[in-house]
Amino acid sequence: MKWFVFVLIGLSGLMAVAGCDQNVKPARPAHPLPTHAQAKLATIRLWLGAAELSAEMALTDIQQETGMMFRTNLDENSGMIFPLPYPRQASFWMTNCPLPLSAAYIDPQGEILEIHELHANDANPVDAGSRNVLYVLEASQGWFDRHHIVPGTVVRTERGTLRETFRRANP
Repeated sequence: MKWFVFVLIGLSGLMAVAGCDQNVKPARPAHPLPTHAQAKLATIRLWLGAAELSAEMALTDIQQETGMMFRTNLDENSGMIFPLPYPRQASFWMTNCPLPLSAAYIDPQGEILEIHELHANDANPVDAGSRNVLYVLEASQGWFDRHHIVPGTVVRTERGTLRETFRRANP
């Protein structure tokens, strides 16, 4: 009977460790996806080197989930920034997004780690290679290339660093 208890304890431990695996991707929402574009969100000016971009701020869960869904146009120097709740391996997808976009995956210090092309209406997730992404910035497809923005570029806002702008309550 003792061996049975040890086996149960061992299995419980393995399940606990497996539940903490950071490679596990979050499931897509269990509730229905949004069915229409969200109203324009509050904006903030961003500087990426010498380039300036006006970005809508997707701050709430529903704003982030809806993102650019159903949007049919995007001005050349406009985009959307997604401050994530904690650093992680970000994964974005383009379900119901008819516009092709580019996405910069950004670390907690505001440095662009990676830039990915996102294809219109593609439901396949585009995973970051890094597990240290705290912000994602979407812009028109090719915007980063057209403005010579590369990994290593630091993103700042009209209020200071990304951390100062979006993490005032959590320094």
